[in-house]
Amino acid sequence: MVQSMSGEPVSYLTLRQGTSVVSSDGEQVGEVAHVLAAEEQDIFDGIVIDASWLPGGHVFADAAQIAEMRSDAVTLALDGEGSRGLPQPSENPAAMEAGPDDVVDEGVGDDLRDKLRRAWDLVSGNY
Repeated sequence: MVQSMSGEPVSYLTLRQGTSVVSSDGEQVGEVAHVLAAEEQDIFDGIVIDASWLPGGHVFADAAQIAEMRSDAVTLALDGEGSRGLPQPSENPAAMEAGPDDVVDEGVGDDLRDKLRRAWDLVSGNY
């Protein structure tokens, strides 16, 4: 069932906790639990989603995985099946696989690992 989004477009700065999160094909994924950002540098990292259908209860969607943010819902760029594969925030996130096409910039840490760790800190209250 595809939800109709009629709310006004919003930025990560005004995105509210509890806003519905849906997949690109309209499947309910959960609700916004936290916005992960470095506001002082105007960097939006993604959102932590309250996904009560999971044992851990939370998943992380990177900014690149978000298609649209509106006042009534966040739409992911992932379909329902892809949404079910979102990573859970964790204290020590699993290592991500790197392929030959991946480019590593010296001095830049593992961004996703850092984001997942910060998401875990928010969820667990360690911030």
